[in-house]
Amino acid sequence: MISVDPIWQLVVLLITHWVGDFVFQTTWMAIGKSHRLDALTVHVLTYSVILSGAAILIFGTTEVAAAFVGCNAVLHFFTDFLTSKASAALHARQNMRGFYIVLGFDQLLHHIALAATLAWFTAV
Repeated sequence: MISVDPIWQLVVLLITHWVGDFVFQTTWMAIGKSHRLDALTVHVLTYSVILSGAAILIFGTTEVAAAFVGCNAVLHFFTDFLTSKASAALHARQNMRGFYIVLGFDQLLHHIALAATLAWFTAV
């Protein structure tokens, strides 16, 4: 369990999010998740495995870490389900400004989800 200020716990989660959402996302996942549930599911499972390492460090117990990761997996799935469809449509139309706005909004939603669930699970 990391016994540091909550801001540093959030920083750890944001770094872990970047690794799980971008570094370990393959091209197949990135392109496929907008129209294939298997690609989206594999992406979210990969992300969740990466996130679980940080969750165990932060929460210390497997039960709380598992609940935190499960909650974030569901939130990540539904966020990407919607935003990947929107960004893919914008990219297909070569609307790169719109594409990047949606991509940034997607990341904002993920960051809010991580911050809110961190606050919730550390308060419980």
